[in-house]
Amino acid sequence: MVEPKSALNASRDRFLQITIPVGMLHCNCSIVGDLATGEALVIDPGDEVSRILELLGRHKLTVKAIVSTHAHIDHVGGLYKLRQYTGAPVMMHRDDVPLYQGMDVQAAFLGVATPETGEIDQLLTDGDVLQWGSLAAQVMHTPGHSPGSISLYVPRFVGEIASVTPPQLFAGDTLFAGSIGRTDLWGGSMDVIMDSLRSKLLQLPDETVVHPGHGPRTSIGEERHSNPFLIHK
Repeated sequence: MVEPKSALNASRDRFLQITIPVGMLHCNCSIVGDLATGEALVIDPGDEVSRILELLGRHKLTVKAIVSTHAHIDHVGGLYKLRQYTGAPVMMHRDDVPLYQGMDVQAAFLGVATPETGEIDQLLTDGDVLQWGSLAAQVMHTPGHSPGSISLYVPRFVGEIASVTPPQLFAGDTLFAGSIGRTDLWGGSMDVIMDSLRSKLLQLPDETVVHPGHGPRTSIGEERHSNPFLIHK
């Protein structure tokens, strides 16, 4: 079993961020919690809900919201179960709802069983701000990998509290270490994803830590200067 990675420790370890790869395609599921209030956000619970629940219980965290960065099966396979166990609302961008409703098509494409699906409690739009504990994340609509792909940006300063770590970006499958999201699946577009990257993600500070939907962490600065898709030629 892969041990979870912890980061985003700030204000004397008040905040906790844990990422674990789940499921057949090793989707990165992230838990971002405020240890003082016990409130947490869960991003992309693609599978292995029992592991996610164990981590939440270990750190005494209550889930305030479950957010899907996009509705591909490897990122949403555990949405229904986690909602059933926690009662927390499920959120995604409206443009990916058709993908979520067509889970049987995605499952057939991969040759796997169709996971249970349920209601979407809140449809996210660009510029929305999600708040839990003393944390806040800005919703950035970053389509291209899918029509409704979003990224969540947690700035350095949240109200009166300053993090001891750089800003954080939960990029889903829009940006990876050394690569970008594929655009040959349902609703994907190379032109659109490049616009999302250049007009939104590359506008963030270089020190922003990027948590991709798969693979290791990186930073905006690292990708700006070394990612073959982003280097100006």
